[in-house]
Amino acid sequence: MLDERNVALLAQQGDQEAFAALVRRYEEPAFRAAYLIVRNEAEAQDVAQEAFVRAYRSLHRFDAEQPFRPWLLRIVTNLALNSVRGARRRDEAGHRYERAVGEGYEPSPESSVLAGEEARRVWEAIGDLDSQDQEVLYLRYFLDASERETSVALGRPPGTVKSRLHRALRRLRALIEERYPDLRPERKESRTQA
Repeated sequence: MLDERNVALLAQQGDQEAFAALVRRYEEPAFRAAYLIVRNEAEAQDVAQEAFVRAYRSLHRFDAEQPFRPWLLRIVTNLALNSVRGARRRDEAGHRYERAVGEGYEPSPESSVLAGEEARRVWEAIGDLDSQDQEVLYLRYFLDASERETSVALGRPPGTVKSRLHRALRRLRALIEERYPDLRPERKESRTQA
């Protein structure tokens, strides 16, 4: 079994099977990255597929000494953000997500209902952040990218990524404080003790 670096080198040399192996390895993270931004399954699949097409066309520019995943996620993220910006679908995507969550939902115990409502409100708050804040939060927390991978995916130095992440979290906390004060941890603890 070849390591990622060797597979990437073979793909750069035109080996179709090597590129197919990279696609198989990273199709799920690519889809998840796109979905977190566009919030529509079909659109996320289109974005992920287009990202692989663009990655294939740009393989000559890929540095095989670097990990493939952050490079690919940068392409996915840019395409997904362009899709959202270009179509002015940001608000519409949030509404589609809410409708999708509601379809087929069967009430379960109170804790599940509360957790679902809390998650929906957090998603809503994230959706109200600007696209740069969303991008750094999605990569770092929802895709579990390391700081280095996030830095590569965003094409920014690690220090810039850290400060952007810090500011994004601060803005998210402020939005939640303002709109959903009951989501604050100390409020949640007092509800469970009551």
